[in-house]
Amino acid sequence: MATFFKRKATVVALAALALTVAGGGIAVAAQPESRADQSARAAGQQPTVSAAEKQAARTAMRATLAPPASGQVAWAVVSSTGTLLQHSGNVVSSFRFPLGPGVWPGQYQVLLDYDVSHKAYVATIGTNDSANVPPAGEISVAPRLLTPNAVFVQTRTSGGSPSPRGFHIVVTS
Repeated sequence: MATFFKRKATVVALAALALTVAGGGIAVAAQPESRADQSARAAGQQPTVSAAEKQAARTAMRATLAPPASGQVAWAVVSSTGTLLQHSGNVVSSFRFPLGPGVWPGQYQVLLDYDVSHKAYVATIGTNDSANVPPAGEISVAPRLLTPNAVFVQTRTSGGSPSPRGFHIVVTS
């Protein structure tokens, strides 16, 4: 049994290392200590959760798949437009928020079919196109506000300006 867990830990470590090397950067989100004032909407803060997003999250939580076993990961490759290109079975959808008041370029949501509010998230700028190297940039990940089965992703240029970028994300279990 100990060998089984060692193998799973090795796979998770190698997956994180591969994402780091392939994408040129890594970001890991810590769980927030408290909810900040949601009325302020500066660059980098999350957009408010719409009624449609709440309904989609509730529907996804009722999906038939079980959460990945301990030591396994859920993963996704998302394009700069927010399209889900490749993913594991527990990833339900992804989208880029449309620009508007309080919404900046490069803000995304990735929805899963289980509670990920107390999991670790690893993301890197990347693509699944073998002919292209993804553009340089920065990425940050966090739990999605009021949505326990979603992850919020913000991408930026290397200079720190909000900008849409494709990315890879791994959620540990």
